[in-house]
Amino acid sequence: MPTINDIQDDIIECFSMFEDWSEKYEYLIDFGKSLEHLEEKYKTEENRIHGCQSRVWLHAEQQGDKIIFYADSDAIITKGIVGLLVKVLSNHTANEIATSELYFIDKIGLREHLSPTRANGLLSMVKKMKSYALIWDNQQA
Repeated sequence: MPTINDIQDDIIECFSMFEDWSEKYEYLIDFGKSLEHLEEKYKTEENRIHGCQSRVWLHAEQQGDKIIFYADSDAIITKGIVGLLVKVLSNHTANEIATSELYFIDKIGLREHLSPTRANGLLSMVKKMKSYALIWDNQQA
């Protein structure tokens, strides 16, 4: 099973193949389209990530000692961004998620190519995912 850092390194390698940000955005959009569909019943206010310009929903389930994330957005680039976070953090333990350093965001240049509202949304997504992990990690302690 690849670690969080292994997955981040793979994402960095994928993004390094593109020359400019128009190609990277295209990849991000395509990646978002490949995201597993989030069932409508999970598109609730409780699962909505606030702080995002567009609507983003995040649903988390515990399977054994792992947390599985499912997400969706009504904006295509945002869906790609949350999709990357799901790819990196899903299927890991609460402790691994809570203590992870998400260095891929800066390494691929994502943060610097987002509008301020999208950057705030990205921060809100990370906080929500880590808060799920912290809650579950504390419950197991």
